[in-house]
Amino acid sequence: MSGGAAVTRDELLAYCMAKPGAWQDEPWEGDVVVKVGGKIFAFLGSEAGPEAGPEAEAQAGSQPESQPESQAGVAVGLKCGRNREVADEWLARYPDDASVMAYIGRAGWNTLRAGGAIPDDELREAIDASYDAVVSKLPKKERP
Repeated sequence: MSGGAAVTRDELLAYCMAKPGAWQDEPWEGDVVVKVGGKIFAFLGSEAGPEAGPEAEAQAGSQPESQPESQAGVAVGLKCGRNREVADEWLARYPDDASVMAYIGRAGWNTLRAGGAIPDDELREAIDASYDAVVSKLPKKERP
C-alpha cells in the first residue's frame, strides 16, 4: 500500500493475509473473508463486487463515476470499535467513505472504502485494530 495510487483489493488482501495465523475463506459463494482462529476479521467481498460485506449488491450503483472501474469498489469490512458508538467515529470522520455494515454493524463493524478520503495508512491501522480485536476474543489456545 503505497502513497501514490489508491490501494488495490489485492494489496488489502495481502496485508490481511500477512497477519499471524490469518487464512482466506469464502463462506458465501465467492465473497472473500480473512479469518484468524476461525473468526473473521476482514470482509473483502467478491472480486466482481464493488464493496466488501453483505451489503455490497445494494450499494453497487452508488460509487462516484470519476473513479477508475478497478478502484470504484475497493473496500474492506472491519471491526472498527467494541460497539456501534465507537465505530461511529469513522462515519463522522469519513461520511462518504465509511458506512455501517449490514447485519453486523450494531456490533461495531464498518465498511471502509479505499481511494477516497481515508488514507491508506489509516486503512492499515484499521485492519490491525480489527485483527487485534478478534484475536483478543479468541481462547488463548487458538491465538497465533
